[in-house]
Amino acid sequence: MRNKKLILIIVLLLILTGCTKTLKDNETNKIVKNPATGQNLTENILCRPKDKGTIDIYKKYPKKVNLEKLPECEKFKVNSGSYEGLWATIFVKPLAFLIIKIGNLVSNYGIALIITSLLIRLLTYPVTRKTALQSELIKKAKPEIDKLEEKYKDKTDHESVMQKSQEMSKIYQKYKINPLSSCLFAFLQIPLFIAFLEAINRVPAIFEEVLLSIQLGTTPLIAFQNGNWQYLIIIILVAVTTIFSFKLNSSVVDNKQSKMMTNMMGITITFMSLFMSSALGIYWISSNLFTIVQNMIVKKEKTT
Repeated sequence: MRNKKLILIIVLLLILTGCTKTLKDNETNKIVKNPATGQNLTENILCRPKDKGTIDIYKKYPKKVNLEKLPECEKFKVNSGSYEGLWATIFVKPLAFLIIKIGNLVSNYGIALIITSLLIRLLTYPVTRKTALQSELIKKAKPEIDKLEEKYKDKTDHESVMQKSQEMSKIYQKYKINPLSSCLFAFLQIPLFIAFLEAINRVPAIFEEVLLSIQLGTTPLIAFQNGNWQYLIIIILVAVTTIFSFKLNSSVVDNKQSKMMTNMMGITITFMSLFMSSALGIYWISSNLFTIVQNMIVKKEKTT
């Protein structure tokens, strides 16, 4: 019941406007891209860009983007601009403001992006820790669950199904397992990911930044086409941290089908990272690393 309410809240927030608007050409109606980075440019940016190339592109669409009315990114405030709905007001603008403020302190918005993602994960730690604990409890109960699955392997009649459900509930009660709690972080991760995506796309100071020779607005695919192979580290880290995170979160189901699905998800996310801005890839890597460390700590707690 609680999870249903949480889903409803997330859906309502997404419906109540405040989404990123992709900049489109007036004549062709095609998405306007920054040719240097491969990034789809955003129409409703929150502050002024500094890169001359980016500014020149936006100046071609003065009716859609009025650069003069936008604040400098360093001076952006939570209440800057007009009201865009609850989603932007509660999630996107505060997140953008936090990244900018930390970026001003550390003099790099890439580092600020990493710090912000880790700070938010620390704030959500009580929820994510419960999810990790549930995963460990399920692993502990796995032998009994396997026996139960074997016991009712070929029994599909109504009475057997009901009996299996009752016995499964007893196992869950014995090990204090709440199957629904394992979904909490998934529901939490979705709005966080979307909020970071919007903040990155709507704040030029972030997508214009460079971190360790990696331009945050550049997609790895465009970087490879331009001969910049250092962006390969983004793809490798996305792949490694995602797969390792999935393995640490694996629970009861341990068969060929589940392993294949996990591997496919890892491959899909890795493939998608080719087309994501490097900034979003860095966020994903940071979040995965936090999950890995958290789960290792929880696992150590359960074994001591």
